Amino acid sequence: MNQQHFLIVHGLGGSGHDHWQTWLAETLIEKKYQVSYPTFSSFYSPNLKVWLEELHQTMENIPADSELTVITHSLGCLLWMHYASAQTKKLAKRVILVAPPSPTIALTEAESFFPVPLNSNHLSRTAEEILFIHSNNDPYCNMEDARNYLNLDHPSIILPNAGHINPASGHGKWQSILELSLSNKIAILN
Repeated sequence: MNQQHFLIVHGLGGSGHDHWQTWLAETLIEKKYQVSYPTFSSFYSPNLKVWLEELHQTMENIPADSELTVITHSLGCLLWMHYASAQTKKLAKRVILVAPPSPTIALTEAESFFPVPLNSNHLSRTAEEILFIHSNNDPYCNMEDARNYLNLDHPSIILPNAGHINPASGHGKWQSILELSLSNKIAILN
């Protein structure tokens, strides 16, 4: 069986020590899993081209025979979508995209990430399983804008009143994302 490897991709401003992504990385490492958790350059004013190159370098360092699970948050979701749009081969077993920001309202600090490549085929050809996780009251993506992702016809979970699914909304130690990351099949999240 191939070695399981996890790639955790942060968003705008990075993920601090109290963020669920940092907790997830530390927990997976404690459980003896291989984890890549890069910190991208200038994460308060990111440049898509730079982040894509840094993501590519990270991907180059992950063993090709790994069973890769990618877990992204916020702007990291858009980074992965851009990266996948330029790839022609399977990159990951599963990709979990948590709280992607609205694809219709460009974030001033991250204008280079827009427009977002909203193409289901890009995601499908690069991962066996794709899951979107949204919140019904995300300040960075209302449910109307989230339909752009829901219409890609990949499984989606909508968490009630979970804000931007970050520490400010109570998502520091988030047991459900750990369970989902370690499951053999994408399942319903609590």
